[in-house]
Amino acid sequence: MPSDLSPTARALRALEILQARPGATADQLAERLGVTERAARRYIGILREAGIQVESNRGPHGGYRLRRGTRLPPIVFTQAEALGLVMAVLDGQPAATEADDPVGAALGKVVQALPENVGRQAAALREHAKATPDRHSARPDPATTSALVAAVAARHRVLIEYRSEAGNAWTAEVDPWAVVVRHGRWYLLCHSHRADAIRTYRVDRIHSVGQTAHEFEPPGDLDPVAALEENLGTGWEFPTRVVFDAPPAEVAPWIRPPMGRLQPSGDGCVLVGSTGNPAMYAQEWLAAVPFDFRVEGGDELRAAVAAVATRFAAALAPRDG
Repeated sequence: MPSDLSPTARALRALEILQARPGATADQLAERLGVTERAARRYIGILREAGIQVESNRGPHGGYRLRRGTRLPPIVFTQAEALGLVMAVLDGQPAATEADDPVGAALGKVVQALPENVGRQAAALREHAKATPDRHSARPDPATTSALVAAVAARHRVLIEYRSEAGNAWTAEVDPWAVVVRHGRWYLLCHSHRADAIRTYRVDRIHSVGQTAHEFEPPGDLDPVAALEENLGTGWEFPTRVVFDAPPAEVAPWIRPPMGRLQPSGDGCVLVGSTGNPAMYAQEWLAAVPFDFRVEGGDELRAAVAAVATRFAAALAPRDG
């Protein structure tokens, strides 16, 4: 940081750091600001004199944070930050180029509030950039997502109503560990008391979230993304078991996590999992694997593969006349 900045400028920089890193300690602030700890505390004092409520906690995990509900000065973006924000929104929500889209309306308000020299480029990017919708993405209800995130943060068990892709509905009491976004889809990673196992549920298929009085403690070593990947292919309605004659190392690059777990078996390997959509499993996933395979289970997947085989065979049959 330049050494000729005024105390006010450094205090505002300290405010930005606390917004981005709640709980930052005096020595962390000092390091980021390029000053002594004593000076960092002085800048915190300047913020407090300006009416910004900065709380401090003592102890090994102590630090400074802004009190919830604190009214802050207008947010200031650099041009790179503003353009990056617009690009991220358009990438995740292509319809945000339209003013009547809720996310588009919110983005328009942000762009409108930007200073002229920054907002001009952001507005041009939003107006002229186009994004192709991802047909595999799914937008969950914001209220449902918010309720789940709040339960994750509070570590409160919830009661969810879920409807599968096949149309089957059920209620489950779950400990919500994390909400994870993966390739345009939002998932709830949780422990299901109904199944007494880890489950991953599509948030867009959760129709209601009810709070309970029960608290829970998530696994201490939880890696939400890794746990989601590992469990995407478990707990669905239709079991799957597919045997490949090729070794696991060759087959593995072609297997998506939702397809199940690949295990060695003799000179080949076996893929064990489950699915809520046997037709998609057969048509989009298995058909793309360039190795011979045989379906040992379940009946729904066998029927779906048979339907694909019949359709492909018909495509090669000579036409009459």
